[in-house]
Parts: sequence; C-alpha cells; structure tokens
Amino acid sequence: MTITDAISFGSDVLAKAGIAEPHREANSLLQFSIARGRAFTIAHPEYELTDKEGELFRNSIARRATREPFQHIVGRQEFYGLDFVVTPDVLIPRPETELIVERAIELLSTERGLQSASSRILEIGVGSGCISVAILKQVPKASAVAVDISEPAIEIARRNAEMHEVGGRLTLVHSDVFENVPDEKFDLIVSNPPYVLLAEYAQLQPEVRDHDPKAAVTDGSTGLTIVKRIIDGSPNYLQSGGHMLIEIGFGQSEQVRSMIDSNLWLDIQFINDLQGIPRTLDAKLY
Repeated sequence: MTITDAISFGSDVLAKAGIAEPHREANSLLQFSIARGRAFTIAHPEYELTDKEGELFRNSIARRATREPFQHIVGRQEFYGLDFVVTPDVLIPRPETELIVERAIELLSTERGLQSASSRILEIGVGSGCISVAILKQVPKASAVAVDISEPAIEIARRNAEMHEVGGRLTLVHSDVFENVPDEKFDLIVSNPPYVLLAEYAQLQPEVRDHDPKAAVTDGSTGLTIVKRIIDGSPNYLQSGGHMLIEIGFGQSEQVRSMIDSNLWLDIQFINDLQGIPRTLDAKLY
C-alpha cells in the first residue's frame, strides 16, 4: 500500500463513518502511522508502507471510524503551542481554553508586579495540566497549585508538567474543588470546570460523550454547580486584587454574572471566543 493508496482508503472509510474532513484526518493518521510529516506524504506519494506501518494505519482508521477521538489514537494534543499527552482519563484540550492562558499571562506579566518570584496560581480541575503548564512555561517566575478530583488525571498532568520542565513549580493535589487546597492566598485562580447541562449531555458529539471523562464535561446537573462553588470559594483563597478566570459554556454568562457578589468583585467581564461567544469569566477581587 502506497501513500496514495492509504490516503484514498482511509478517506473513504472515514467519509462513510461521517467524519468531517476525512481526507485531512486520513492524512494525519497516516503521518502518525509512518512517523513522517506532511511534507513527506506530499513529496513521496509512491512510498510503500511497511507491514507494521500498514497495520498501524488500518487499525488507526478503524478506531477513528468508531468516532474515537483522533487525540486518543495518537495520544497527544497541541495546546498553546505545546504538545500534551492525553488519554481517556482527561478532557482533550480545546482551543477556546487558550483564552484563560492568554489572559493569565497578561495579568501575571503586567498587574501588581505579579512577575515576581512570589506569583502564585491555583487551578481547580487540572485535567491534562494544559492550563497550568502553559502558563508556567510562559511565566518562568510563577508557581502553581493544581487540584483535581481524579487521581488518574493528576498523573497525566504530572507527566505533562515534567515533559515541559515545569514540574518543580507545580504542586498537584487530589481535591474536590477547594477541599484539600493549601491554606494560603493566591494571585490568580483559573479553572475550566464541567459546565455542560446534564440534559444536553446526550446530544454531544460521540467523540466527547463517549470518550471524554463524563465528570470533566458535566456536573450531572445544571452545568453551573461547580462554577458556583468556585465563585463562592475563591475569595477565601485570593489576594486582594487577584483575579478569577473561569471558562463557561454557551448562553451561561448572565446566569454566571448573577452569582457574583458585586460587594466582593469588581471589573467583572466576559472574554469572547473567536465565534463571539462569552467564554471566559474574568473578575477581580476587591
């Protein structure tokens, strides 16, 4: 089977399975299977796959045709310019979550001299570690505590932190929201909590519904119970003037705004994603 044959075969199988952009995904899975880049597949369409490469490619295509996420097949996902190990134990990092990282870097670099060695971040729901690791990679003087209710997720976050050489500045704690958070004040609290309504969970794409950890997607209720716990508890763990950054879902901004006590918080704003959807809550503690 040549590269041309492989892409044709893979595209056909994925198209029949209802995968969007089947040609692109077939090409990406081929690159993974032969451990070569896109330039090679374009320049050498006549290249014949070895038996091992062909077996891996067919297996990868078969898995993707069942709607298993591409990221689980290849075992990684790019986020904020970094590669992260991902497994079914963690939520696959999404582009919209980069808004939290961008805002956090801006705050830590410019506000209140937070670029000092004492800059401290708290992440609620670390998952793969993509948020904390990306921030620490860009802000070398900062350190963080990151918690998760899932011990397997904590181990994935630890792997990613070590891979990107920030493990020494990231303390990982098994905790249900603030339950086991150290008794200290942080400059910044960040979180991408489960915010999908349980009633909407069944309508999600199979890649999310059947493969992402359910507890990382939905709170099993209104989609806002964990968000409210973070909002209510954050004043106990933030320095005066510190910020809280929380990712939220489509249509949730007004409900979330109503949870915020204006006697405690100021400069309350929502950062829009590329589709113009209010995606990230940014609030500053008095």
